[in-house]
Amino acid sequence: MKAGLKKKIVKEIKVDVDKCTGCRSCELACSAFHAAPRYSSMNPSRSRIRVIMDEVRDVYVPIRAGEYTQAECNGRNIYTIAGKEYSECTFCPASCPSRDYFKEPDSGLPLKCDMCESVPPLPEPMCVQACEFDALTYEEREEEYEEEELKRDEMEIAFESLIKKYGLKQVLQTASRLSKR
Repeated sequence: MKAGLKKKIVKEIKVDVDKCTGCRSCELACSAFHAAPRYSSMNPSRSRIRVIMDEVRDVYVPIRAGEYTQAECNGRNIYTIAGKEYSECTFCPASCPSRDYFKEPDSGLPLKCDMCESVPPLPEPMCVQACEFDALTYEEREEEYEEEELKRDEMEIAFESLIKKYGLKQVLQTASRLSKR
């Protein structure tokens, strides 16, 4: 290991769209795992993974929830796949103001894939475990990185964004309600 370099484990979920059948079991498993209490309900609108579907052309693309963004993107590119046009938003993993994907339906707060981090840790994320067709596969690998100084805590940035969008009162009420579960 070189001076100044550290090692970390990188976790990835790989998607093979040719194997996806659009069964949406990944959505159900994710929503059940993240329900409060765990496994008490299945609601795909609470899932951190969504399957974008075009049943006519038999195309299914699982998309995992990514970072929250405060503004809509400027790009409105159109992609043509197998003769059908898709907007850039179709495959975007971000939770943003322009669409309801990857937002908690009750509070409107953004959802992000956490790779099902839990205690005790899962052998692989729930969506991968639920995928019977191996369209989703999990991989861990070691990667070297240069340590850099942490400027701002991620949670501080997230709360600042939520307060800016929903107001301090709404964020505190939601946190209070969630802490009672």
